[in-house]
Order: sequence, then structure tokens, then C-alpha cells
Amino acid sequence: MKRSALLLFLALSAAAPVALASSFAGTSAGTSAGGSSASSNASSDSSGNDDKIVLAARDDAATFVASGGAIRGAQLEAALRHLRERDPQAQQASDLALAEAILAL
Repeated sequence: MKRSALLLFLALSAAAPVALASSFAGTSAGTSAGGSSASSNASSDSSGNDDKIVLAARDDAATFVASGGAIRGAQLEAALRHLRERDPQAQQASDLALAEAILAL
């Protein structure tokens, strides 16, 4: 694995527990407040929503990797675009390297 892909993998791996925690906090806060969708939406921040984009692409990433890059799903495309907008290292990484990093989350 290239150095930049490895660094990106490590950065994404370090962010995974935070992403899961923020997603959980957003959903549990809404249910403890009487199930109000307004409470749930108010408790989830933009970084939690951003993490959901990447985590939602795991199935598409698996298909992409297994097909040798032949099958590209919409959720994977959204996650790749999102990662490249947020992380300069992701701009240099190949689609395959990013898909593998998504699978490692």
C-alpha cells in the first residue's frame, strides 16, 4: 500500500469510533426525548451526517473492490466525492485505495 493510502487508511480508521459514536448519539437522543424527529435532528451535527455518507458506502465499496473496479455504486461515488472534498490525502489516493479504506472502517 502506498504511503499516502496508508495514511488515509489510518486517518479513516481513527475517525471510525467517533463516527459510530456520533451516529448513535444522534439517534438515541431523539428517542429519549419522546421520539421527536426535531430532537433527533437537533442533536446530530454535520460531522455525524458526513460520517454516515462514508459508512453507508461500505456495501458499494465491497462490490467495487470485488469487481476490480467495474461496478461503481451511487453511495460509493458520493463517499469518494465527500472524502476528496474533506481530505487532501484522499485527493491523491486511487478510487480502489479509498474503497479499501472504507471497508476497513
